[in-house]
Amino acid sequence: MKRAICIHGHFYQIPRENPWLEEVEVQDSAYPYHDWNERICAECYAPNAVARIMDREGRISHIINNYARISFAFGPTLLSWLERHAAETYQAIVTADRESQTRFSGHGSAMAQTYNHMIMPLANRADRITQIVWGMYDFSHRFGRDPEGMWLPELAVDLETLDLIAEYGIRFAVLSPYQAQRVRPLDSGSWVDVLGGQIDPTMPYIQQLPSGRTIVLFFYHEALARAVVSEGLLRSGEQLAHRLLNGFREQRTGQEHQLVHIATNGEIYGHHHRYGDMALAYALHTIESSDRAALTNYGEFLDWQAPTHEVDILENTSWSCTQGIERWRSGDGSNTGQHPGWQQAWREPLRQACDWLRDTLRPQYEEQARTLFTDPWQTRNDYIALILDRSAENLSAFLARNTTRVLAYEEQIQALTLLELQRHLLLMYTSCGWFFDDISGSETVQTLLYAGRAIQLADTLFDMTTEPTFLEMLEQTRSNLPEQRNGRHVYENGCSQPKLTCCK
Repeated sequence: MKRAICIHGHFYQIPRENPWLEEVEVQDSAYPYHDWNERICAECYAPNAVARIMDREGRISHIINNYARISFAFGPTLLSWLERHAAETYQAIVTADRESQTRFSGHGSAMAQTYNHMIMPLANRADRITQIVWGMYDFSHRFGRDPEGMWLPELAVDLETLDLIAEYGIRFAVLSPYQAQRVRPLDSGSWVDVLGGQIDPTMPYIQQLPSGRTIVLFFYHEALARAVVSEGLLRSGEQLAHRLLNGFREQRTGQEHQLVHIATNGEIYGHHHRYGDMALAYALHTIESSDRAALTNYGEFLDWQAPTHEVDILENTSWSCTQGIERWRSGDGSNTGQHPGWQQAWREPLRQACDWLRDTLRPQYEEQARTLFTDPWQTRNDYIALILDRSAENLSAFLARNTTRVLAYEEQIQALTLLELQRHLLLMYTSCGWFFDDISGSETVQTLLYAGRAIQLADTLFDMTTEPTFLEMLEQTRSNLPEQRNGRHVYENGCSQPKLTCCK
């Protein structure tokens, strides 16, 4: 029997670029760094590419690229920032995926992610498809291969989302054990209730989907992941290795091999926990040097062990909200715990305002886009190719693929403005805008910035204005800070006008 260990890190930052400048402005709270991307890169992303292992005399004995030995998913918008501002770290991440293919029987350790961390069960079908297509195209563009797995933002899941990623060729996904409802053997047998995290996490499962397709699901070891995140396990790489190596079950039925695996935010390895990158490196080296278990990734493990059981998930659940996905659409009480007594009732009217803006502009987009594009929504899906390469040659190829005729210069501007409008409407739904405690927080301000940019672009395209109604809806979002009043006040004091000062 093979005993295998897989450590997954989900590496992600909210898009922080000013929508008018396409650059991240100075963030004073990240001092002494320019911004939080730069700070977290210095504390986490870069150190994990050159993680140190020390000997007993405190000397460096090994330097390893942690990414080549774990499973990982980087948000596409974060990779875009790394490519432009931390090229050496970016290249180390791409190289790690190639190295992992050699180490893990041809299976790269990088997983794809939907494009800008949108909560998928709350999105309409067209937006879900674009998020998947953009995430997969971005992945292939950077890593030079098709993804096997896809990380869902906040692990927010429903059957429609799983069905769509399976339709686009995704083989597996990872979920929390609390997102499983019941299991049964594939060959026969009755369903067994596994609510409350009782599912056996050492095996893969098959989820039947509404279309008749299937997808493989892995449910990580929650207790081990919690120990890493919040119980101090990263104080010692030796202890981390010990806990992982002792996570196997002695009695097994119906499966030849078993997997101990954890999934956490990757930023704990160095940013949230100082020297967490070194603890991870030591644990990986210890496991790799032992004969008790093999390091692996999810794709390789599926070569060793095909699923023997079927699972039914709990729909509309996530890994960070006790009420499923309510954190991103209602004031359900989920918060960071940093501000006792604060309310989050602002979340529901904010989402209603964003939904109204998106849905109001949809028919206007379609009407104009049909005069230019062969298919307005397929063209939006293909727009990721131009986002990643805005060269004149690529623009010509993009227009040749997607337009009904050769466009005049003014029509080209109109076409690109329509697509930029759609890009900002998608970025507006980045999950962090609803995650934290107040509407005046920087993450929610970023959501309002994208909405403001979309409104401005719409004003240049359509014979209508959406800002007055949008502002009326934002008045229903009450801030916890008296001086911030409500969402309209926040918007009008920093979100509605272009920023004209350079951030450098």
